[in-house]
Amino acid sequence: MERADSVHQGDVVIAIVDYGMGNLHSIAKAMAHVAPGETIRLTGEPAVLAEARRLVLPGVGAMGEAMAELSRRGLDVALRQLIPQRPTLGVCLGMQLLFEYSSEHGGAAGLGLLAGKLRRFATPGLAVPHMGWNDVQPKHGEHPLWQGMEQGALFYFVHSYFLEASAPAVAALSAHGTPFGSAVLQNNIFAVQFHPEKSGPAGLRLLQNFVQWQPAPS
Repeated sequence: MERADSVHQGDVVIAIVDYGMGNLHSIAKAMAHVAPGETIRLTGEPAVLAEARRLVLPGVGAMGEAMAELSRRGLDVALRQLIPQRPTLGVCLGMQLLFEYSSEHGGAAGLGLLAGKLRRFATPGLAVPHMGWNDVQPKHGEHPLWQGMEQGALFYFVHSYFLEASAPAVAALSAHGTPFGSAVLQNNIFAVQFHPEKSGPAGLRLLQNFVQWQPAPS
């Protein structure tokens, strides 16, 4: 994979959004593994993102800090325009950023592309953050994004804030004291709270499914 600092007309197939907060190289390595014939670029340049056929929005950290960094780089405006136009995968904080609001650090607004809010785990006796392997139960088991995986496959999580299970776009559920949305799907947007790049064969299969996914026109 390459880091892109300028536009290369027509050759950017998968762009991984680089805003200085995220597991960039591990997700890039995993994407290169499942899509060896594709051009994959790490980039924070809106013009390069605009050339991509698919977008990956990773992230590790706090929503407020991430949104501030996206804004500083002009990426918040670009992502609001581009994400609805092409297949997009959000990972961990990248999933949370797609939503309207998180209660983290007194409250922070996200990109607002999906309806829903995030709040902190607060079940007495359970560790926060929720860290480690947990099962994921798809609500649409026959969907192409889950192809080739067993029901209840295990994935690796690290997070303290969770999406309410009632959010309209929830496509899979997990539980840590309380049920929460561990994957979401709306039109051309697919996002997961877990880290597929750290989740072994099931995670790699999920990434491969995303690379091959052709969303139906909205």
